[in-house]
Amino acid sequence: MNHCAAALRRESAAEEAVDGGPEGECFVTALVAQVPDGSVVVVVNRGHPPPMVLRRGRAQALVPDSPQPPLGLEELMTDPPAEPERYPFVPGDRLLVHTDGVIEARNRDNDFFALAEHMESVRHARTPREFLDPLHQSLIVHTEDRLVDDVAMVAVDRVA
Repeated sequence: MNHCAAALRRESAAEEAVDGGPEGECFVTALVAQVPDGSVVVVVNRGHPPPMVLRRGRAQALVPDSPQPPLGLEELMTDPPAEPERYPFVPGDRLLVHTDGVIEARNRDNDFFALAEHMESVRHARTPREFLDPLHQSLIVHTEDRLVDDVAMVAVDRVA
């Protein structure tokens, strides 16, 4: 993540030199998830929506114990960067990494998309594809096909 933060600083400095100041956001959220052999998932989360794990039919967010600011906002950090966090990820679990466009999607009544609830409704899907397709369809129905932000979802299964 340090290399990504340094690249963002260089890009912002280049924009400032050319234009006299950055035009847009000078920060970006990022999430890196590593699924090593064993029964854990290792996560570095810099201000991104936390990934979700579906275990035994129940969805839960992998909320960091030590939240870190987005890349580009390191000046907000008072402590050294936290170590990557480890979460249980056992055979039968399904990991969902998603963008904020998923959880911030709203319907006509201004209600957010209930991601955990929708994940649980498709918990019996055998493959990640069979899981993601109805989840995406639920999102389209919720917003009446009026998505206003980027939407991406990646599902990974832990197999024995």
